[in-house]
Amino acid sequence: MNQRQLSFDLPVRPALGRADFFVSPANAMAVVLLESWQSWAGRKLALIGPKGAGKTHLAHVWAATSGALILRAVDLCDVEIPAVAMGPVVVEDVQDIAGLRPLEEALFHLHNLVLAEGFPLLVTADRPAHLWGITLADLMSRMQGTQSVNLEQPDDQLLSAVVAKLFADRQLMPAPDVIAYLVSRMDRSFDAAADLVAAIDREALSRKRPVTRKLAAEVLGQSELPDLLDNPG
Repeated sequence: MNQRQLSFDLPVRPALGRADFFVSPANAMAVVLLESWQSWAGRKLALIGPKGAGKTHLAHVWAATSGALILRAVDLCDVEIPAVAMGPVVVEDVQDIAGLRPLEEALFHLHNLVLAEGFPLLVTADRPAHLWGITLADLMSRMQGTQSVNLEQPDDQLLSAVVAKLFADRQLMPAPDVIAYLVSRMDRSFDAAADLVAAIDREALSRKRPVTRKLAAEVLGQSELPDLLDNPG
């Protein structure tokens, strides 16, 4: 009888509070700037980092502190810019609107109006402004003139915390040695961490097994010597 079970994509609810964000040298400067947002140059900041680096998490933390509305850049044509501009705003993934003139113009007007009303603006992107490919010259000059801060690729401390959080978001509590094992062998990126935890979750569900180092090794496509499995060191 086949022991593998059907698995279902249950909703994953990430914890996005300040207490759930682990501070390390890779993101400390971004955290400091977001916590001192009243002092931003020109009342605006660009938060730059690769996918999965924590931009959305930090945007939610800042929004909870400042009362900001969070919008995706690709949705800007669907909102009333004058109404949105009457308070702090976060615009996520600005690089996604490069070359899309209506969206670039919407961001340009939102940028100008938010600042004119005296409110702060936070934008996020996966690369520096000069690499976004924005074609509207006035918008590009304003974005390039925006103070920015980078979220770096994770160090061991941060990657361990991210992996632990990704498991917790899925209501999983792996054996204590699993996270250290994964961090020492996985690709060192936030994207890789998210993909790996999702794959381990699927395997654990389909096999009806707990998340152990042996299962993690199988998902990674590696094998361990039996004495290491029996006596983790």
